[in-house]
Amino acid sequence: MALARLSTFAFAGIEALPVEVQVQIAPGLPAFLVVGLADKAVAESRERVRAALTGLGLALPAKRILVNLAPADLAKEGSHYDLPIALALLAAMEVIPREVLAEYAALGELSLDGALLPVAGVLPAALGASARGLGLICPAAQGGEAAWAGRGEVLAPPDLPALLNHFRGSQVLRPPEPPPLLAEPWRGPCLSEVKGQESAKRALEIAAAGGHNLLMLGPPGAGKSMLAARLPGLLPDLTPAEALELSLIHSVAGLLREGRLLTRPPFREPHHSASQAALIGGGPRGRPGEISLAHHGVLFLDEWPEFPRPALEALRQPMESGRAVIARANAHVTYPARFQCVAAMNPCRCGFLGDPARECSRAPRCGEEYLDRLSGPLLDRMDLTIEVQPVPPAELSRAPAGESTAAVAARVRAARERQRARYGPEGPRCNAAAEGAVLEATLALEPAARALLEQAAERLGLSARGHTRTLRVARSIADLAGSETVARAHVAEALAYRGRRGLRRAA
Repeated sequence: MALARLSTFAFAGIEALPVEVQVQIAPGLPAFLVVGLADKAVAESRERVRAALTGLGLALPAKRILVNLAPADLAKEGSHYDLPIALALLAAMEVIPREVLAEYAALGELSLDGALLPVAGVLPAALGASARGLGLICPAAQGGEAAWAGRGEVLAPPDLPALLNHFRGSQVLRPPEPPPLLAEPWRGPCLSEVKGQESAKRALEIAAAGGHNLLMLGPPGAGKSMLAARLPGLLPDLTPAEALELSLIHSVAGLLREGRLLTRPPFREPHHSASQAALIGGGPRGRPGEISLAHHGVLFLDEWPEFPRPALEALRQPMESGRAVIARANAHVTYPARFQCVAAMNPCRCGFLGDPARECSRAPRCGEEYLDRLSGPLLDRMDLTIEVQPVPPAELSRAPAGESTAAVAARVRAARERQRARYGPEGPRCNAAAEGAVLEATLALEPAARALLEQAAERLGLSARGHTRTLRVARSIADLAGSETVARAHVAEALAYRGRRGLRRAA
């Protein structure tokens, strides 16, 4: 009876959980069984492994082959178990020395001709293998991604024959090099193309400086989507730690291309027909949702009230905690989700509320019903609320070009650097994430500013959350101005962004 073992991984969120692939070849009726709570994709690996070995000129022994994926009570999902099953089977057949495989973990999907196809989760698997003192075997297309782990040997063969030749000594696989971590320049639309809309551009700059949530309200064609598309260009590059965390999420989702870590904040814009699982995460395999894919970046929700009500209400907890917790009967998965929510909406269903020439016959009732699709607690989480009005045609043709994205981004970057110096390397990454004692200790609120905020909070009926978020916005305005303290003018401007028109009752 022959028995061989090889390490691989299952994934719970961005965490790589160790799994041992055990292959036993024993006398008995010919059979090829896979046990260990395997899903359909893992069960089908038997046929892919059989075909790949046939391509190598190897036939499975006419015995009972049992593949056990331990621990048996952990769900195994995905096609990345093909390669470890094949290698452990080859070791049990004495084609590969068993002691060699003890030094590695492996993952990869097998093609019928033995080629290795890319799979999700190589980056967290590489970190998990390094933590256990193991090397990693993965597809050649993802060798650079695995090399970011920094410790342990990485083998990235293009196919199964190349890996066997390496173990036999007839071929040497060169260790892959991690792609350079280069900051990519912004190639998107420039802010200078936006004519007029000075107040909206100011709000956009404040939102970028502090990582604040932003709600834009205005009729169709006013420029809400155009402004949102220019927000990512104002955000600073990700730090190495942020880039690694974001790349882990995209690796688990199978979205990391060419092994390159993401260095720019992401910009996700799901359609308003997106389900709750698509936004928050979930499904049969507990995949990350849009809010996690937008981690350290922007989640743009256009036509905000048109999203399904349960999906919108599910945003409330992640917007506060910065985490997406997906609870299932057999597992709990947590993904990071510290995103900046930017939403856009029309004032009513027809879009022309307040325009006597074009508003519908149900005004203003139609606007109230449209706004009722959004709950008060959800609106209370928006730090800045602005009205975006259409620019007259005469102004569009005559208005000079405004500031470029690069000029505004430089001010945002300087404000973020002040925040980083104030909070320290272990503190919040921006003002929007500061809370509790940290916010109070670093706020430096002038007495006149505090008096104004207390008076306005009582008159506007600000909630405790609204009070705190106003302080954060005021701190970002002060950072843009290069002020060490938060003055009365900074608080006054922050208050101006809360409670516009019909939203006043929720803010």
